[in-house]
Amino acid sequence: MPEGPSLVILREETTRFVGKEIARASGNSKTVDLPSLEGQKIVSLRSWGKHFLIELPHTVLRIHFMLFGSYRIDERKDKPPRMALEFTDGSELNFYACSVKHIDPDLDAIYDWDADIMSPTWDPAKARKKLRAAPDMLACDALLDQTIFAGVGNIIKNEVLFRIRLHPLSTIGALPAPKLRALVEQARQYSFDFLEWKKQYVLKQHWLAHRKSTCPRCAIPFSKGHLGLTKRRAFYCEKCQKRYG
Repeated sequence: MPEGPSLVILREETTRFVGKEIARASGNSKTVDLPSLEGQKIVSLRSWGKHFLIELPHTVLRIHFMLFGSYRIDERKDKPPRMALEFTDGSELNFYACSVKHIDPDLDAIYDWDADIMSPTWDPAKARKKLRAAPDMLACDALLDQTIFAGVGNIIKNEVLFRIRLHPLSTIGALPAPKLRALVEQARQYSFDFLEWKKQYVLKQHWLAHRKSTCPRCAIPFSKGHLGLTKRRAFYCEKCQKRYG
């Protein structure tokens, strides 16, 4: 599943489509009126967390890549697209194995832009306030809560917890203030590290915990499990990642 930094890359790669007119819309989507898109021009392309937003004059399309979604720019995969947009200048934008739907054009009413981990308006104080309001929440669930850390996914979760030496089963209410602050700060910092590494095609080379078998600090086997309410896979060290609560 693409995480927030990957959506930033998609947004940057598709900037040139703003202002272009859709000549043909096709695909196997059952949730979008594809013919109605033809003749409309792209007003803006935005991202929020793991959502890619295509703003048109009469609607907004929300694309969520789920577990196996992907996209191609000016090329196609050898499989049916969920939605294919061909433009009057011959360029095209194709989306596969994802969720596409119409949403309310009033995006400011739908999205808390301050919660987007990649946004220039990201508000760490607001994130800390939301965390303090959920003292029983586990750290592994907190980082995946899109209302707090929109864009953080399982890779970032595992790497942030390892980076700040925090056990995934720690409860938020039991964290000392410096550790809570570190959780928020590093969720943001690691996301931007992720962005730069992905642009350089070296992201996996920087993984210290995610999908790893041995702790690079302690040289002992990582513990693994599907933890918390989210049941997402965790990789963590019982020795150097302290459990609170």
